[in-house]
Amino acid sequence: MTSDPAERPSPTPSPESSQETPPEPRATPAEYLVSPESAVKFTRAAALWSALIVGFVILILLLVFILQNTDSTTIHFFVWEWNLPVGVAILLAAVCGGLLTVAAGTARIVQLRRAAKKNLKAGR
Repeated sequence: MTSDPAERPSPTPSPESSQETPPEPRATPAEYLVSPESAVKFTRAAALWSALIVGFVILILLLVFILQNTDSTTIHFFVWEWNLPVGVAILLAAVCGGLLTVAAGTARIVQLRRAAKKNLKAGR
């Protein structure tokens, strides 16, 4: 047995005592307001809602950008050429750049996982 108070078993409350008066609080109301334990924790659901809000704001900004840049321009790529609004052309270029970045990052992650598996097998 250790003297760590966190490892002590807590007494199980009897059904009679749980229906009586609630236990006395260990802190004053002011301490609860500044105590980090009483604060609401940041959860995955909160992160999801935050990401959705940020995503919608970015989407609205992109739509405004596209709608303000509707002048058509001719795009030349090797032997192909086509006409697109400037806003759409810039958006497509940004999306293609993002996809290239994701592809390079994915290749690096796969490379690191293979190396980690090889090192794990060598260590056995």
